[in-house]
Amino acid sequence: MTEQRSEAAGKLSMRERILEAATELFYGQGIRAVSAEKIIAKVGITKVTFYRHFRTKDDLIVAYLERRAKWERDAVEGARRAAEGNVPEVFRMVAEAIGAESCSPGFRGCPFINAAAEYADADHPVRQTVDAHRKWFKHTIEEMLGEIGVADVSTAADQLVILRDGAMVGGYLGDPQTIARSLYDAGRAVIKHQLSGRGQG
Repeated sequence: MTEQRSEAAGKLSMRERILEAATELFYGQGIRAVSAEKIIAKVGITKVTFYRHFRTKDDLIVAYLERRAKWERDAVEGARRAAEGNVPEVFRMVAEAIGAESCSPGFRGCPFINAAAEYADADHPVRQTVDAHRKWFKHTIEEMLGEIGVADVSTAADQLVILRDGAMVGGYLGDPQTIARSLYDAGRAVIKHQLSGRGQG
C-alpha cells in the first residue's frame, strides 16, 4: 500500500509538472502554436511519460482550462466568504483582481476567450470546457444579484459578463491601470439601473 501511494503521488507530481509547462506555453504562445513535443522538451520527459498522463493534446488542453477554471472559482468563492454577504464588495474585489491581473507581466487576456478563438467548433471538448466555465460564472453572478434584490438577474448578469470580457481584452490592449476602476464603475451602473426598475423594459 505504501509503495502504491508513493507511486500515485509521483504520478500526480509529474502531471502537475506537465500542466505547469503547458499553462506557461499555451497562455504565452497560443494553444495551437504549442505542440506536445514542445511541452515534452520543456518538462524534460519522454513521450511515453507524457502520454501516460495525457492521452492526447486535447486532454491536456482541457486539463489546463479546468485548472484555470478551478483557480477562478476558488478566487470568487474566497471573495464571497471574505465579503461576508456584501455583494457590492465582492464585485469590487473581483474588479480589483482583474485590474491587478491585467497589470501582471505576460498578461495576454482571458485564457478562455483565447482558447475559444482558436477552436471554432462548438462541439469540441475545448469549447465545451470554456462554455461550462462561462455558464458557472454567469450563474454565480446571477446568485449574487438575486441576493441584493435585482429582479432580472439574467439580463444584468449578461451585461456584467460582457463588461468583464471587455476588461480582460482592454487590459491586454489598452491601459491596465484604468481597468479595475472602469469595470467597477460600469458594473455598479448596471446594477443601479436594474435596481431602479428602469432595466425591466
